[in-house]
Amino acid sequence: MATAISSLITPPALYLRCRSTASASVSVSARLSFRAVAAPQARGLGLALRVAASSAVLEAPAEVAARKLYVGNIPRTVTNDELRDMFAAHGTVERAEVMYDKYTNRSRRFGFVTMSTAEEANAAIEALNGTEVGGRKIKVNVTESFLPNIDRSAPEPEPVFVDSQYKVYVGNLAKSVTTEVLKNFFSEKGQILSATVSHIPGTSKSKGFGFVTFSSEEEVEAAVATFNNAELEGQPIRVNRA
Repeated sequence: MATAISSLITPPALYLRCRSTASASVSVSARLSFRAVAAPQARGLGLALRVAASSAVLEAPAEVAARKLYVGNIPRTVTNDELRDMFAAHGTVERAEVMYDKYTNRSRRFGFVTMSTAEEANAAIEALNGTEVGGRKIKVNVTESFLPNIDRSAPEPEPVFVDSQYKVYVGNLAKSVTTEVLKNFFSEKGQILSATVSHIPGTSKSKGFGFVTFSSEEEVEAAVATFNNAELEGQPIRVNRA
């Protein structure tokens, strides 16, 4: 900074003698001094912008997840509009979408509804979870929080599986069935110890089967009698003693 200021106040005589040899350095020093003043401001502004952008990226998904609802076990005939109408009485519905199989175009019996506030989402859960629609008891829960840019093909941590001598094998699972879905499905009819869906090592791809454990022989027998050939995510499952 001092070099730039001194060059601007150099006496005319000295300036004339040095013009041919020093003009380039004066120009360079002036530019450098400008950058020395401007750069910290620019860096500060850039940092502020980056922090603001990062906050928006990290906070927005969590905020959306708090008001985005999973709606499961819905009749296959329910449309997007009908799903929207179900929730409209409990607040403003921003989006309602039934999920369809991309190959058969059949409903996968679940969908997602996004309410305008977390309070409305909670009100909808209280009012609709466990109610009957078309003869089926629907499930309404808040979706899990998520972050952007996550590689969904990578395997996600699975809950610890509690093994037991009272265990059933569950086969012919749809690829969309997760450990949590399997656990919730069997929990509807009673208490279970644990559940797991087997995956191809190193991936999140289901092998199409899993296991559920119980605390007694009677519960195993009841599970086989109740769930063998029952439909889960659009497919009849096989349940045998493991």
